[in-house]
Amino acid sequence: MFKKLQLKKHAMTAISYMLPLVVSAGLLIAIGNLSGGSNITNMNQIKNGLSIPDAFTTLGVWGMMLLAPVISAAIAYSIADRPGIAPGLLSGIISYYIGAGFLGGLLGGFVIGWIVLFLVKYIKVPKWAEGLKPMLIVPLLASIAALFLMFFILGKPIVWLTDWLTEFLQSMQGSAKFLFGGILGGMAAFDFGGPVNKVASLFCDGLLLQGIKGPEAVKILASMVPPFGITLSWVLSLLFKHPIYGKKEEDNIKIAFPMGICMITEGCIPIAMADLVRVVAACTIGAAIGGGMNLSFGVESPVPSGGMFIVPAMTHPWIFCLDLFVGSLITALILLLLKRNPVKEKEDTAQTENDIDLSDIKEN
Repeated sequence: MFKKLQLKKHAMTAISYMLPLVVSAGLLIAIGNLSGGSNITNMNQIKNGLSIPDAFTTLGVWGMMLLAPVISAAIAYSIADRPGIAPGLLSGIISYYIGAGFLGGLLGGFVIGWIVLFLVKYIKVPKWAEGLKPMLIVPLLASIAALFLMFFILGKPIVWLTDWLTEFLQSMQGSAKFLFGGILGGMAAFDFGGPVNKVASLFCDGLLLQGIKGPEAVKILASMVPPFGITLSWVLSLLFKHPIYGKKEEDNIKIAFPMGICMITEGCIPIAMADLVRVVAACTIGAAIGGGMNLSFGVESPVPSGGMFIVPAMTHPWIFCLDLFVGSLITALILLLLKRNPVKEKEDTAQTENDIDLSDIKEN
């Protein structure tokens, strides 16, 4: 049933639309904060003119306000095409203003998308109104459905759940923080940008909209631990003259490391495929420990992506770098201890083809 609903496809479409906005808005906030700006909410002050740092921060905050509408509209569009955009946006706007946030935008987008799909398929109109159906009739009916759905049916339970989750995460201390950060970190590193990573990423992005910024820092760290840890294990293997990688793997490491600086984990996949269990285990354990430390030490990131380039925008950037090093070092040591030596390609000394002596061939 769930395969038929294509939940993953629609969620991934929403992420692809949302990510440029959330990264741009987050970087605007970071640049504004680093230059001494603040979010201005007084409209008279905005009309009279802002300082450049204040303008950066304010625009970034406005961009973050659009995330629930954008993700809701993107999911509805993925499900029902253009007729889903307007009701999806309105569902997301309601979600933002009632406090349902990211989760409300996500769930509202799915439900509204399916409602639009149902209306397109089953609503019959006279022939003269066929042109109005996708432009007016379906969007209007679906928008009315979004109104009742988000204001009176789904909205309040989602607000309650969002508030409870926010309070629960903010109340975590000590070992609970380490455990939560470890779980998020392990998930983010487990499949090198695959579905498990995307689930963790989506969860962290949703918490960012609720003002909880610690999980974003964990996600960024854990996404960089695999390429950094694998590269460090290679360097250590050269120093200790204990080879654990073949020539092809070494070439892939030289590509994976610069990708890792930009928080792109997928460069590790070819390396992992050569020794899947050990590489995945080492990266997951290292990222989990680094992520647990990061959340425990209170490192936060206002930006959800960008790798090392957005570290200055974090709280406690030096602690983040230390946690990243610890997680990478643990990954490297596990690989150094457990990874098998590379199998050397044996030169085939046997002749594969016999020399052909043409001297025996006589003309008839």
